[in-house]
Amino acid sequence: MAMTNYRDISTSMSDVSAGFQFEFFCEKCGESSRSAFKPYRKGQITGWLSRFAFMFYDLNKASRATGAFAEAGGGSAKAEALAEAMAAAAPMYERCSGCRKWVGRECWNSSSNSCRDCAARAALDTGASAGSGYGASSGGGAACPNCQTPSQGGRFCHECGFDMASTHKSCPACGVTLPRQARFCTDCGHGF
Repeated sequence: MAMTNYRDISTSMSDVSAGFQFEFFCEKCGESSRSAFKPYRKGQITGWLSRFAFMFYDLNKASRATGAFAEAGGGSAKAEALAEAMAAAAPMYERCSGCRKWVGRECWNSSSNSCRDCAARAALDTGASAGSGYGASSGGGAACPNCQTPSQGGRFCHECGFDMASTHKSCPACGVTLPRQARFCTDCGHGF
């Protein structure tokens, strides 16, 4: 599967510094790395031609002619440069099967083969299903994770109405699943 976590930071195809470069980034923390700059010689030649052409010819005609020359093979050269950059960046990023995001090594949990956020959610789900999802209160029973009121038993908190069986919530803006106590969505920034 082709990586989608990149930005195209290539220079103009008809400039003396024409070339292709891509910036890859972790979709969780934003840490980035850049591919090596790959010069586009046809574009560089075009840049030099257009600089000298204005001395002898009409500037508009010269720039159109040289621009068309540079763009003639630019698409395939850019696609080739992107493929090479992706091959070089592939060992630095993994795609999480839970949230479907490309993450860097710093945000990757190799023991669970998922990003750290999804691994933490899975651990929280496992803990909640084992009966350890709520902290103990001073009275020895479970405490409401929403308002910390000692529970009197039952599915809902008698103080705030929190669904004690629910440990997660969905973001209304993007639909990602978050821990119940989250105040902001980690994907889109929506405030709860």
